[in-house]
Parts: sequence; structure tokens; C-alpha cells
Amino acid sequence: MDETIIFGRNPVLEALEDKVDRLFIQKGLTDGTVKKIRGKAKAMGVDVREREKSRLDEMVDGKNHQGVVAYVTNFTYSTLEDMFRRAEERGEDPLIILLDSIQDPHNLGAIIRSAVAMGAHGVVIPKNRSAEINGTVYKTSAGAVDHMLVAKVTNMNRTVEELKSRNVWVYGADAGEGNLYDADLTGPIAIVIGNEGKGIAQKTKEHVDALLSIPMPGKFESLNASVAASIFLYEIVRQRHGKHTKI
Repeated sequence: MDETIIFGRNPVLEALEDKVDRLFIQKGLTDGTVKKIRGKAKAMGVDVREREKSRLDEMVDGKNHQGVVAYVTNFTYSTLEDMFRRAEERGEDPLIILLDSIQDPHNLGAIIRSAVAMGAHGVVIPKNRSAEINGTVYKTSAGAVDHMLVAKVTNMNRTVEELKSRNVWVYGADAGEGNLYDADLTGPIAIVIGNEGKGIAQKTKEHVDALLSIPMPGKFESLNASVAASIFLYEIVRQRHGKHTKI
């Protein structure tokens, strides 16, 4: 079975719930978090091996592993149907994030972390020209990946149309368009977050129901993709827990 390397204490702790194959811990580490990782690994029957820091550095190409590296079975991707089922089980309107060619795994991990925190039901990424779930995504999300349904789709525009056919209102995050705070975000919602440099593809803009922007009175005209996603998600949750009347 194919494996993925993940690293960092929180991501490994989360992964130890069900899918770590091998675990490597830096020699000499005995602090409380490491003891917790060791104890959890023992309870799960995971093989734990000690290695010098330099060896762990090699395993993750010099990234910050915090003294803990694990090999896990590859991430299992989900489907839109899984996301609708999760929303139904929670008794909630669907909330889905579509990522139009997000290529930085740090952005992907940060968006997934926000999606989990805000109670979203799924994240959709394209099969091509997109970051995938890997060790960096695990690390950046602080292990939130294991709590989020992620689907890969061949055609983002067809996915937008499928969502619309299921009565989901699809908004695109795009600078200069309608004001985010004037929109009614209280029903079944999907938001499209664009590529870090190019934003949402023009064809996709033509398929969404509406384009919305975040009001920014300051000097910058755009935000990092993960920051924009967090603001959109927070506004959706704020409206769902409050009252908003569409004008």
C-alpha cells in the first residue's frame, strides 16, 4: 500500500487514531507531548523507532518535524455525496468549499483547518493543477485533514453545475464584485476560492451564481487565498447563527 510521510506533533497525534504504519521519534526527546505520542502509539500497536535528528531531517527534506515523523497509509478522498450525507447527518444546510487550482500546500492546509473550525462539510479540489494532501498539508492544518472530507473532481465547472442542480447557491470569491456582507449566506452554500495568482478561472466565474468580494478599506486590494477563505467561512457561520434578511 502507498504511504505518505507526515510530520509534526499535532498531525501525528491526529493520524495515530487509525492509520500510522511506522513512527520515528528523535533520540533523547522525553517531554510530555512526546510521551503522549509514545503512549498512543503503543495503545494502537504502532512500531516506534528512535532516530537521530539528522536522519529525521533527511526524511522530510529539512522541514520542521518537531522530532516526530510518521509514515501513514495514503489519504482517502471522498465524494460530493459523502459531503451531502454529512450535512444531513448533522441536520445542517450543506457548506462546501471549492478550490480552483490552489497550488501551495500551505494554503490548502490552512483552508482545511479553517473549514474544520467553521463546521464545513467538505472541500473540493481539481485532479490536475492543484496541491494534494501530503505531509505539508497535514502539518499546516495541525491534523485537521483527518476531520475533513476532501474530494477530487475532473471538472470544476461541472461540479459547480451539479451543486446548483441540488439547490446549493454557489458564490465565487473575486475582488471588485458584490459585497460579501450584503449577501444572504444562510441556506445551502458553496464558495469558490481561486488560484493564488490568477484567482478564479474565467469559465468558472461564468458558472457560479454570483461573485462576492471582501470590503477592504486599507491599501491592499487582495488577500492570501487561505485568509479570504477564512473570512468567507466566518461570515457564513455568523449569518447562520444570527439573523439576515436578503434585501
